[in-house]
Amino acid sequence: MTHNGPILGSTRLTEEQLLLREAVRVLADERVAPRAAAIDREAEFPEDMRQLLAEHDVFAIPFAERHGGLGADLLTLVLAIEQLSRACATTGLLLAVQSLGAIPIQIAGTEEQQDRWLPGLASGEKLIAFGLTEPDAGSDPSGIRTRAVRDGDEYVIDGGKRFISHASVADYVVVFAVTNPEAEKPSRRLSAILVETDRPGFKVARIEHKMGLRGSPTAELAFDGLRVPVGNRLGEEGHGFAIAMQTFERSRPGIAAQAVGIAQGALEAAAAYANQRKQFGRPIGELQMIQALLADMDAATEAARHLLYTACDEIEAGNTHAARWAAIAKLVAGDTAMRVTTDAVQVFGGYGYIDEYPVERMMRDAKITQLYEGTQQIQRLIVARSLLARS
Repeated sequence: MTHNGPILGSTRLTEEQLLLREAVRVLADERVAPRAAAIDREAEFPEDMRQLLAEHDVFAIPFAERHGGLGADLLTLVLAIEQLSRACATTGLLLAVQSLGAIPIQIAGTEEQQDRWLPGLASGEKLIAFGLTEPDAGSDPSGIRTRAVRDGDEYVIDGGKRFISHASVADYVVVFAVTNPEAEKPSRRLSAILVETDRPGFKVARIEHKMGLRGSPTAELAFDGLRVPVGNRLGEEGHGFAIAMQTFERSRPGIAAQAVGIAQGALEAAAAYANQRKQFGRPIGELQMIQALLADMDAATEAARHLLYTACDEIEAGNTHAARWAAIAKLVAGDTAMRVTTDAVQVFGGYGYIDEYPVERMMRDAKITQLYEGTQQIQRLIVARSLLARS
């Protein structure tokens, strides 16, 4: 399927965006898709996919040209994540998490910090993770217990993080820790600090065993007397919460793109199967009940895609309701991915429930898009509060 039509009204993808999307689509079809089932089955980090994205400058997309990147906008980034995720959600997440971890550096880092860390991320030589969530602090960042105590020119960090994507393979983790426990406003308690994972006191406590995204390691981290230079702090002390929220405005569209890609992959697999599978002497795609399922899947996927692209345009343009646009895109795309993949399994019937076909993997992968970077319930709160504030 191609999607060269309008995004919304007269808004269209540029020639450069169309070329990049096609290049990533071909790469995904020829190199990523053949590996997807094995990545899921083996449940090991796909180093070969990391190298593939690095060799083809895919990691470079969201970084400035002065750091070795392509200087692309948010919409271009989500186009790439969508195409990779259409073939393999784990591989799409490589790019999404790399961008997520880099955003705090891009929005709050000094020029020196950006020059120090971003070139390695743009080339794919280095990987980065985003360390916000803790056992008692998921949807509620005010529950963060990790402390960073100032000791001269260093911070001493003690505590831990949970459910951190790629933390076990990352070279850096942006850690959000309490630096101002007595701050009057809870939002001023946190600071963002970049931690090099080879420092003493940094430990990967365990790797989670997950329903989906099995090739993407999700780690629990422990910090014990971890010393980090004050020069690794991103932004001012006490600005960590604001940095995290600004990050989500630009990272949630990446998760929405992953969801749209998963839905598109499931839709294409279901349509192909409906043309081939025969029951009652004819392809099941000729049966109206199957046609209705496929039509609803196609309409929902296209609607989520157009909303996502519009959200990217609004966020990039500096819309004052960027958080609402990011939340609404993730909300609709995540729910769409879950519904479309579930219906894809239904189209396949019993075959959809076994791993001979990709739709059961896609269904398992889709679920996480309703959970991470803010659950769907949190997205609904953001959207509702924005609506009520405007009213």
